[in-house]
Amino acid sequence: MQQLKIITIVGARPQFVKAAIVSRAIINHNRSVHPQIIESILHTGQHYDVNMNAVFFNKLEIPHPTWSLDCGGGSHAAMTARMMIEIEKILLENRPDYVLVYGDTNSTLAGALTAAKLHIPVAHVEAGLRSFNRRMPEEINRVVTDHLSTLLFCPTSMAVSHLKNEGITQGVFNVGDVMYDAALTFGEIAENKSTILSDLQLNTKQFYLCTVHRAENTDNSESLSQIMQALLEIARPDFPVIFPLHPRTKKILDDLYPVNADKSLRLIEPVDYLDMLILEKHAKTILTDSGGIQKEAYFHRTPCITLRNETEWVETVNSGWNQLAGHTKENILHCLHTILQQTEIQEYGDGHAADNIIQTLLEHQNE
Repeated sequence: MQQLKIITIVGARPQFVKAAIVSRAIINHNRSVHPQIIESILHTGQHYDVNMNAVFFNKLEIPHPTWSLDCGGGSHAAMTARMMIEIEKILLENRPDYVLVYGDTNSTLAGALTAAKLHIPVAHVEAGLRSFNRRMPEEINRVVTDHLSTLLFCPTSMAVSHLKNEGITQGVFNVGDVMYDAALTFGEIAENKSTILSDLQLNTKQFYLCTVHRAENTDNSESLSQIMQALLEIARPDFPVIFPLHPRTKKILDDLYPVNADKSLRLIEPVDYLDMLILEKHAKTILTDSGGIQKEAYFHRTPCITLRNETEWVETVNSGWNQLAGHTKENILHCLHTILQQTEIQEYGDGHAADNIIQTLLEHQNE
């Protein structure tokens, strides 16, 4: 019996969530439909913090990786090179029908480059996103990956348009957004399992939620200082700012703002995905430089302030649920006190993106 053999490459927190949704859809497919899909997961080790790594596989019920590399840390070039060397060995030995990559990380780029050079078709989930800021390493990763991919799974019509403008029209599919699938699937699970609100003694819509992890903020002392000044100004004991610290951000802030030292600006350890969904849903406003969290805020109808000058998720801005504040205290505070006209949630599919991805992979199996 013919099978479809896939190697999924992940390495960072958002990719674990997206892979969980597609893996669940594969399992459901294999229960009743043929041909069978054989998926093996390769974890590059790009993120190695336990709350951003092993916990995800356990809580989200993702099949544990067949291969776990140790390629985190170092420069972008060093990390990507180590990944490619190890990924090549695995792909040569196993020769999948497709290599499935997600998003825009160094793991995405390493997987796509290695597979393409071995003439193994690449399927890219979240294809076509553009911030049009080439200073962002993520922008370089996503552009290169798209131009190497055989199948490009776009989350929105805008993403399809971006690819068309770059001359990419073959193998392009608007399947919807797997993160919307995840918000629907795991949101209900989170409501039943998460105790984060009671653990942190938080009331619904009476706290702000903040995340910062991008190099443009963490590696720029002035930007980070401006963000922290804005947070300190809005934080109150009865209306705190909850700030789960990405490992990169924690390392920089540890000496200045010890974890849990302030009852108003509460710097806490990273939380797992289910707890994060609850914090996003119940926050009054989210301040973030994360693309994924911008979208999740949109899904949960929570206003978002993006700590960047541009976003690849333009639909969230056009709808009024997201504002671009950049990196200055003045702009951040202005956005927090500006209420925009907000429209209905739209664009990101119907919650069946993972099923659409699987069906498309099967239809193009022998091409």
